Amino acid sequence: MTSVHHRTATVGGQSLFYREAGPDDAPTIVLLHGFPTSSHMFRGLIPLLADRYHVIAPDLLGFGHSAAPSVAEFDYSFDALADLVDGLLDQLGVDRTALYVQDYGAPVGWRLAVRRPERITAIISQNGNAYADGLVPEFWAPVRAYWADPNPETAAPVRAALSLDAIRWQYTHGVPDVSLISPDAWAHDHALVSRPGNAEVQMALFLDYRTNLELYPKFHEHFRASQVPLLAVWGGNDEIFGPDGARAFLRDLPAAEVHLLDGGHFLLESHLDGVAGYIRGFLGRVL
Repeated sequence: MTSVHHRTATVGGQSLFYREAGPDDAPTIVLLHGFPTSSHMFRGLIPLLADRYHVIAPDLLGFGHSAAPSVAEFDYSFDALADLVDGLLDQLGVDRTALYVQDYGAPVGWRLAVRRPERITAIISQNGNAYADGLVPEFWAPVRAYWADPNPETAAPVRAALSLDAIRWQYTHGVPDVSLISPDAWAHDHALVSRPGNAEVQMALFLDYRTNLELYPKFHEHFRASQVPLLAVWGGNDEIFGPDGARAFLRDLPAAEVHLLDGGHFLLESHLDGVAGYIRGFLGRVL
């Protein structure tokens, strides 16, 4: 049995929750979650990696069990989220780590890699986008409208992403056998994003997401310069970040490994063993 520790640290005056498991002297892997979830999404993966790796899975600020100050108290942006994760890793003494990134975790992870490339030993991207190719037009059209002109009318369809039905869709869409997906997952996420004031936190991050696209060329330049080992293991039926986003890594990282599985956005919920197998094989080869 793997012992998973549930801890908190104060970084930049904010309380960050994180899960930690595995030997302290083993190679480290940091797991960065997406919207609208938290390190809860890694509850099954952590024990499958912790026999061989030191695993750290933080909750981003505003998510999970980390602090969720109001938008009046904290200026939410992906730069700010990356600052806090960077500070947490410094506090924990992590000077070398692999990254697993998914959804929102990807732009946080890309920022960490660009800032301190010497720290990053390898990257696993599970539906963690870095290319315009991966942005499914139908999903992103209302978000782009909100970016172009943020007002109550353009905000309404974006705010709908916080509903229980929309969160359920993220988990079940593109999954051939939805009976494999525990409803606990979307119920947990919906409860946390429904806390008082959290909707405005999420809307601020939706609006700031446009900065990630502006940074794509910088991220690509980093990939080309570093040639960091990268595994893209992707739910090929994802209609948020489509499979072309996985294939696009090969333009800048020709040695990247790309695997498209018959699943959706939250691939760990339906293909946990398969994803863990790819990760263990990949890290065993490159670390």
